[in-house]
Amino acid sequence: MIQSLLLGLLIILQACAFSPQGTENSVYDRVILGGQVMDPGSGLDAVSNVGLRNGRIAVITTRAMRGRDTIDARGFVVAPGFIDIHAHGQTPETYRFQSLDGVTTSLELELGTSDVAAWYRERSAGERINHGVSIGHIKVRMQVMGDSGTIMPVSDGAYRPASPAQIGEIVKRIDLGLREGAVSIGAGFPYTPAATRDELLAVFRVAGTAKTPVHVHIRPWAAGLREALSLASEANASLHVVHINSAGHAETPMMLEMIRDARARGRDVTTEAYPYAAGMTEIQSATIQDTWGSAPERLGELEWPPTGERLNRESFSRYTRIGGPVVVHSNTEPMVALAITSPLTIIASDAYWQGGRGHPRTTGTFSRVLGRYVREAHTLSRMEAIRKMTLMPAQRLEARVPAMRQKGRLRVGADADITIFDPAQVLDRSTYREPSLSPVGIQHVIVNGVSVISNGKAVEGVAPGRAVRAPR
Repeated sequence: MIQSLLLGLLIILQACAFSPQGTENSVYDRVILGGQVMDPGSGLDAVSNVGLRNGRIAVITTRAMRGRDTIDARGFVVAPGFIDIHAHGQTPETYRFQSLDGVTTSLELELGTSDVAAWYRERSAGERINHGVSIGHIKVRMQVMGDSGTIMPVSDGAYRPASPAQIGEIVKRIDLGLREGAVSIGAGFPYTPAATRDELLAVFRVAGTAKTPVHVHIRPWAAGLREALSLASEANASLHVVHINSAGHAETPMMLEMIRDARARGRDVTTEAYPYAAGMTEIQSATIQDTWGSAPERLGELEWPPTGERLNRESFSRYTRIGGPVVVHSNTEPMVALAITSPLTIIASDAYWQGGRGHPRTTGTFSRVLGRYVREAHTLSRMEAIRKMTLMPAQRLEARVPAMRQKGRLRVGADADITIFDPAQVLDRSTYREPSLSPVGIQHVIVNGVSVISNGKAVEGVAPGRAVRAPR
């Protein structure tokens, strides 16, 4: 009885907050009329009008309202802008791709950068969507060890153990990156196989001291997760396991249970998934060379994107000398579906694009979840899918980056990062052979109050995106 009364009072208070006096006499910068407003933070799921002013949400109401610009959202869902916490290739081209998929904030938190200040400086003139980066152990190790690779380590950064002095320098540079405002620490154990446990523990200890999550591409399967959990526990650090579906494969159910158990014991552990059964990475990277290169019977799992051919010993050797991304067909749809629908997982694309080639997840991740898992398979509710794309990633980062408390929500005072989609039509179209195809059904995307997608088309010449950065 008391709970029912409290719930009723909460609904009344929300209604008052969403319906301030004087709405009819106000003129907003922009109004979004008649859409199904869905906010996973408050649970709001109702046809409402939204008024924007100065790049923020000024009002959510059922009352009539006026704006200098109007979006007719009748029949569409109005959601917080999608937040992608794992996206490589942070360029204007990929920002455009992602905005067409409803993304308003794109973050490179696994591979990261070795120079945080320079990374943000390169984007200081503005980008189409919000953006941010981690200080990356992989990238820092490449610099300290003098690796000859460009994107991934291919020589000493991957295969030479660091001396105590070099470990000290790696730690020093990671600490500097955090002080320069990195969103988190990034790491990828399969890409740096020579990094000892002492080196990895030193990185986690920086994270524990700074109260910063480490976004880790773990070694494969449950053993890899145990390693990462052990490091995080010993260093008292927060852990985020990237793309658990591509790390776990058939052991994904066991690994999700391990994360659930760790959280039940009070550990700060989160994870993410993307909705594709194949991955992509550099053919010259250690994870490909050490795993598939040493198991030629598995080379048929690799696909060369320009031709679509599955590799054999000869073609693997030839394309290794050329270099470039390779598609990795090593997972199954049931394991992907399990990861996507788990209440533990954030949706994150692991977007990958290089030299005009890339993975379809770059252009279709969020539309694919909404179209295939929500509308077609009914294995995920619409509100839960939106929560995984907005509120969950914002909450993962907001302790380190307080500005994230104003993202991933549709509430008065929040940043006006908004995605409006047609629930009856939204669907990805990109494939491994045609990865640049944009989805359908993403009607409008607004970043800090400015349209970057209007009526399903990219708006040219706009750059309202802001840096997502920890306080320095």
